[in-house]
Amino acid sequence: MSYKSKKFFGGIAISLTAMGALSSQALAQQSWTMTSTWPDSISLVEIDRRWAETVNKLVGDELQINFRAGGTLMPSTEVFDAIETGGIEAAGDSPVYWAGNSPAFSLLGTTLSLFTAVDYLNWIQERGGFELYQEVYGQYGMVYLPHGVVNNEAGFMGRTEIKSLADLDGKRLRISGRDQGRVLEQLGGSQVTLAGGEVYQAIERGVVDAAEFSTPGVNYSAGFEEVVEHWAVPGWHQSASVVGVMINKQAWDALSEETQEILKIAAESNLAWSLSRSEMESTEATAKFLESGVTINRYSDEDLEKIQNVANEVFLRGACEDPSYAKVIHSMIKYVDEYAVWRDVSVPFNMSRVNNNLPSLEEIESCMDQ
Repeated sequence: MSYKSKKFFGGIAISLTAMGALSSQALAQQSWTMTSTWPDSISLVEIDRRWAETVNKLVGDELQINFRAGGTLMPSTEVFDAIETGGIEAAGDSPVYWAGNSPAFSLLGTTLSLFTAVDYLNWIQERGGFELYQEVYGQYGMVYLPHGVVNNEAGFMGRTEIKSLADLDGKRLRISGRDQGRVLEQLGGSQVTLAGGEVYQAIERGVVDAAEFSTPGVNYSAGFEEVVEHWAVPGWHQSASVVGVMINKQAWDALSEETQEILKIAAESNLAWSLSRSEMESTEATAKFLESGVTINRYSDEDLEKIQNVANEVFLRGACEDPSYAKVIHSMIKYVDEYAVWRDVSVPFNMSRVNNNLPSLEEIESCMDQ
């Protein structure tokens, strides 16, 4: 082959290589639409928004996320289906909202008188929790990145005073979660299911006697001090809560491994930030609730022990009903049991509740074997 021929064909090869690189780059550039189950009026939306903003700063040209607050694209109840079908690529959520699809979602979103926020952090990052989120959400064609965690919720707030469990009897109470509703039923209360944006008006109009919603900080940002007179603590119904981002699996798979890793790192960063932010908000909001004249009543130790006993029954019942639920609660109890070796010798400077009154792993395993 002559020099000119070599030069000609060499030029074609270089051009094809360059075109391939440009084509690959063009294919890699993506734009995602992301929404949330939280409207702008609820401060939890900031956890979703911050994650999207962090990703946009870190990931470069391959991906840009267009974030829209909850309710601007579709009702919150339709978000899960939109991700599953690929209608949009991502959405922030609370897993408890999807317990009707699988009861395991309830545990992935919150625990009833069990985990603290630090327990969730430990479990997600080091004790197999992250993999269980992928397993449960994966059944619906999604990848899930837990990106927010908060400590226990405020508890029942309303215009009806609740001083003890006896005061729950016969009351209509807004409470979310299947397990939470089952415990409340055994305590004599009636569960009312309402979207977060409807809780304020339900309290104001007397549709419910009292309501739980979220942490003191979130409740205050939603204006609860305007309609609440009494507050029952602690928030046993949700001892800690996790929120995260649902991602359509096909959209996820279209990303490079490097970009996928950046999205995970952004979620891990958000977990730590969300906890510290929530605790400061709750501190400030509690002071403001007290300043506005809200009366705080605390359940007795005997009442809390009764709640734990009922919760344990509910855990076992759930494990016997559903294998995915059983797998998640088994993993959680196993973590608590093993962590107790260090937890109990570090009291009072430990980072988890000292609670030796929980279902045994053997009891849960007996349900799993059925």
